[in-house]
Amino acid sequence: MMEQEQQTTGTPAVSAELTSGQRAYWKERIIRSVWFATAAFGVLTVFFILAFLVKDALGIFATATPWEFLFGATWNPTGTVPAYGTLPLWVGTILVTIGAMVIAAPLGVACAIVIAELASPRMKAIFKPAIELLAGIPSVVYGFFGLIVLTDVIRVNFSVPTGETWLAGSILLGIMALPTIISVSEDAISAVPKEYREGSLALGTTRWQTISQVVVPSALSGITAALILGIGRAVGETMAVLMVTGNAPLIPDPLYNVLSPIRTLTGTLGIEVGETAIGSAHYHALFGVALLLLLITLIVNLSATRILSHIRARQTGTGRESGMIAALFARYGREIRILVAALILCVVAVFVSPLAAGAFVLAGALWWYLPSRIQPRHQQHVAFVLLYAAIGVVLAALGIILGYIVINGLPAISWEFLTTAPRALGREGGIFPAIVGTLYLVAGAIVIALPIGVGAAIYLIEYTRENVITRIIRSGVDLLNGTPSIVFGLFGFSFLVLYLNLGISLVAGQITLALMVLPTVIRTTEEALRSVPASLREGSLALGATQWQTISRVVLPPAMPGIITGAILSIGRAAGETAPVMFTAVVFSSRFLPSSLSDPVMALPYHLYILATNVPGAEANQYGTALVLVALVAVIYLGAIAVRTHYQKSIRW
Repeated sequence: MMEQEQQTTGTPAVSAELTSGQRAYWKERIIRSVWFATAAFGVLTVFFILAFLVKDALGIFATATPWEFLFGATWNPTGTVPAYGTLPLWVGTILVTIGAMVIAAPLGVACAIVIAELASPRMKAIFKPAIELLAGIPSVVYGFFGLIVLTDVIRVNFSVPTGETWLAGSILLGIMALPTIISVSEDAISAVPKEYREGSLALGTTRWQTISQVVVPSALSGITAALILGIGRAVGETMAVLMVTGNAPLIPDPLYNVLSPIRTLTGTLGIEVGETAIGSAHYHALFGVALLLLLITLIVNLSATRILSHIRARQTGTGRESGMIAALFARYGREIRILVAALILCVVAVFVSPLAAGAFVLAGALWWYLPSRIQPRHQQHVAFVLLYAAIGVVLAALGIILGYIVINGLPAISWEFLTTAPRALGREGGIFPAIVGTLYLVAGAIVIALPIGVGAAIYLIEYTRENVITRIIRSGVDLLNGTPSIVFGLFGFSFLVLYLNLGISLVAGQITLALMVLPTVIRTTEEALRSVPASLREGSLALGATQWQTISRVVLPPAMPGIITGAILSIGRAAGETAPVMFTAVVFSSRFLPSSLSDPVMALPYHLYILATNVPGAEANQYGTALVLVALVAVIYLGAIAVRTHYQKSIRW
C-alpha cells in the first residue's frame, strides 16, 4: 500500500512514518504536560492558601503588635476595648493535645504491637477494619457523643458545674488520634526485618523481650512519626473540641486543672468566623489565628514526613550517611536521654506540681527496678495481658459510641424521617434535603478531585524519577494533607465566597471539599500505581507501545481497584466533614432541594451540629441524624475495605 502511494504520489513512505512519529511525540508531550499541570496544582494550592491567609492576616498588625497578638493574655475582640491576645488560645490547643496524647500514645502503640506481632490472621481481619471504622466516624458525631454522654459523666463524677472541659476534649481527641497512631506504628513495626526477631529468639529470649528490646527500638523512628502525626490530627480538629471544651478563652489555674474549660485555635475559628464583620480588625485577627494554626500543623506534619522519608530511605538503602545529630546520639545517647528527662521533670515541677514530678521519678524508678526482679516469662504474661487490654479498651470505645448512636437513633428512623423536609427548626419532619445535599456536595467534590488527583499521581509515578521537582510537589501534597479542615473552610469563605463572589453556594462547598480530599486521592493512586510490577511496563514498551499506551492499557487497569478505593475513602471523608462547608455551602434548614450550583444546600454534619448545640427539644431527630450520618459513612468505608480485600486476594503477579 505504501509502495503504491509512493509510486503514484512520489512522496517517500518514510515521510508518512515521520509524520506519524511526530504526532505520537506531540501527543505524548501534551499528555505529559497535562499531568504535570495536575501535579503542580497541589503545590500552587498550598502557596495560594498561605498567600491568602497572610494577606488577610496582616491587617491585624495595624491594631495589635505581633508580640501582643502572640503573647497577649486576653482574647476579647468584641469587648469595649477589643483585645486580640492569642496566648490562651494556643495554650489551650497545646494542653488539650497533650492530654489527648497521654491517652492515645500508650493505647495506640500497644494496639499496633498486638496487630503487628501477636494477632493471628483471623484476629487481624477483625482488628484492622474496626480501627479503620473508628477513623471513619465523622468528628461531629464524636462531638455529639461527647456533648451528650461524656460531659455528663464528667459533671456527675467530678461534681463540677459543667462537664465541658479540657478533660472531655482530650478524651475525644485521644480516641480520634488513635487510628493514625495505630496505622503508622503498625507499618513501622511490621517493617522490622524478621531476621532481627529470629536472631533474638535464637539467643533464648522470650517473645516479649524480643518485642520490647529488639522490635520496638528498631521501629522507634516510625513510632515517633506516628505520634507526631497523631499530634497533628489533634491540633487540627475542630468540631469535637468546639462541642465539648466549653470554649472559654482562659488559661487553666492551676495549669494542670483538667476540669477547667478551655478554648482552642480551631474552636475560635469555628465559633467566630460566621459572626464577624468582613474587613474589621476582628476579621483580620481570625485570619491571623488561622495562619498560626496552619504554621503549627505544617511544622508538625513536616517533621513526621521527614522522619518517615528517612526511614524509607534507610530501608531501601538510598539514605545518606548518619548526620552530626545521629553521631552525637550514638556517642552520648545515654547522657542526652538523662538530660532531656531532667529538663522535663523541671518543667513539670515548675509549671504543674512538684508532687507530679516526684510521681514521675517514682514511676521511673519502679520501671527500672522491677523488671530485673521478675522472671521473664512472668513479665511476658503481664505484658501480653496489658497489650490485649489496650486493644480491648479501643474496641470497647468503638462499641460504646456506635452502640449508643444506634440504640438511640433507631426509634427516630422512619420513611417520613428519611423522605421529608425538616419542620419546627428540625424538631419535627425529616432530613431528606440534608441527605441529598450531602450527596450533591460529595459528588461535586469527587468530580473535581478525582481527575486532578489521578493525573498528579500518574505524573509522579510514571513520568518522573525522584528529583527536586517531584520532592517539591510531594512536599506540597503533604502540606495540603496536613492542613486543618477549618483552614480549608476559611480559605473557601474568603476566596470563593467573598473574592470570587460565589456566595454561600453548592459549588463553593464542592470546590472546598475537593481541595481537602485531593491529597487522599493522590496518595492512594500513587500506592496503586507502585503496586504494578515494572516488568509489565518494560514488556509493553519493548513491544513498541508508547508511554501513554503503556500507562492507559497496561498500568491503569490493574491499578484501578486501588484508585477506586481511594475515591471511596475520599467520599467517606467528604461526607463526614463539617468545618470546610459551614462557611461556604450550607444552611441549617431548607424545605427545597437546590436548583442550581449557586444555591446553598443542607448537609447532614452541619444539621447535626446545629441540632445538638442550638435547638433544645430535638433529641429524637439528633440521634436519628447522627445514625443516618454514621451509617452513610460506614457503608462507604466498608465498601472500600471490601474492594481492597477482594483484590488483595484475587491479584497475583
